[in-house]
Amino acid sequence: MHRVEGYIDFIRLGLLRCISVVDSGRHFLQTNEQIHGQLLPHSTYFKSLKSHRRTSMLEAFEQQSYHLHAETLLSQGIDYLKAFPELDEYTIEAADGHFIDHACHTEKNSKGKVYAAGGIYALNLRSGLLRFLCLVTNGTQRHQEIPVLRDHIEKQNKGNNSSQKHLYVYDKAVTDFVWWDRQKRHANYMISMLKENSIATLVESIPFDSRHEINTGVEAYSVYENKGIKFNVVDYRDPETGKLHRFVTTLPMTINPGTIAMLYFKRWTIEKTFNNTKTRCSSFQL
Repeated sequence: MHRVEGYIDFIRLGLLRCISVVDSGRHFLQTNEQIHGQLLPHSTYFKSLKSHRRTSMLEAFEQQSYHLHAETLLSQGIDYLKAFPELDEYTIEAADGHFIDHACHTEKNSKGKVYAAGGIYALNLRSGLLRFLCLVTNGTQRHQEIPVLRDHIEKQNKGNNSSQKHLYVYDKAVTDFVWWDRQKRHANYMISMLKENSIATLVESIPFDSRHEINTGVEAYSVYENKGIKFNVVDYRDPETGKLHRFVTTLPMTINPGTIAMLYFKRWTIEKTFNNTKTRCSSFQL
């Protein structure tokens, strides 16, 4: 019972830490003592953050909390993609990497350097829930986010027995045609921007209903090939700006090309969410 109460208090302090306007972990402890009258020794608090047991508990808590919030929103009729029944089988997340200043006590490497710390966040485009997807680096060394994302998805594949299809909407850095082609076996798909220097050969055009409202602005829907791997490309011209955008996807060609463009544009509209997270998290230093 005492251990359970300790975990609950640890979670409460973590949530309070996130919503407090403080400059560091030590500042948080001082503020907590002044406002709430709760004295937390520095050594006890910071040591508890390094506990693998508590880390596992927090991961389980986060997953359960996310699941409960998603169920609650769904029960209230919250589904921002319900107007697109062709997407009903998919869990759709816009993902992005965010990095902040490293913690003041981050250990330096052999060259005396430290790096920005951060991870990859995912916004569920159906429910609007934002979650931390995976850690890229805590600031002790430099990492690239795309290999970390791939490792996360590979790990998820091993423990996922669900038939649910998963769609990731990411920026152009994510394109790895060979790897994403293999992911279709695990029902993982992606939408991204086609890099301007991508070497791809046109294979064939894909028929689509140009009269459908969702496909307004779509100039072409085509199959391209790169090193024997085929993928679909949407040429979309923004009716307002006249700018041409080229989206690449591994989704089946039965999905409307305008829907693919809409999802990527929806990713752009939630960049503000990511920016708010980054700004708010800029003080999340220990």
